[in-house]
Amino acid sequence: MGHYQSIMQIHSRYVALGAALVVSAVGIAKGFQGEVAASAAEAKPIKTGVMAPDATLKALDGKETKLKSVLGGKPTVLIFYRGGWCPFCNAHLSELAKIEGDIRAKGYQIVAISPDTPAELSKTMDKDHVTYRLYSDSPAEAIKKFGIAFRVDDDTFTMYRDRYKIDLERSSGMTHHILPVPSVFVVDKSGKIIFSHSNPDYKVRLKGEEILKALN
Repeated sequence: MGHYQSIMQIHSRYVALGAALVVSAVGIAKGFQGEVAASAAEAKPIKTGVMAPDATLKALDGKETKLKSVLGGKPTVLIFYRGGWCPFCNAHLSELAKIEGDIRAKGYQIVAISPDTPAELSKTMDKDHVTYRLYSDSPAEAIKKFGIAFRVDDDTFTMYRDRYKIDLERSSGMTHHILPVPSVFVVDKSGKIIFSHSNPDYKVRLKGEEILKALN
């Protein structure tokens, strides 16, 4: 009897250890998904072949919605940009506006996300003549889940604010100083990412013709 009890105790310990390892592995996976890199170069964008993660966003009217609802089961060109204060972002958004008809002709919609508040998004739409949808991710929830979040260091934040009059806290309404690595993700109707492009050099953007080629 004593031998049987010893065997059962050992078995119980192995079961408990296995459960602990599973819980730990799940926790690690979630942790990686929500990482904020120390620099743009250290960000780790999620790969093609995985499902686009869901996240809470805000529309122009300030109402919350889910990224899954925004995608709506439609093939989507999903853009992440730094903000309406960034001239390179504005140029890219304007270029996309010019080829929106071509993108729609291929069966895709365009959705763009940034840390800007809804009020800032409205300014961007007027300035860049954008007709596709822009969404606010001020808390950086989607940005983190897509693996493209990085934190602006204090010196850069101060330089932006004092030298260039760019106040990241005012633009986002947050004090986290998180920005996305400018990225393009193509999502199919099932929600799977089938193409991705991210470049830590914010001056380099995927050209319109390259996006159209990716949709083929």
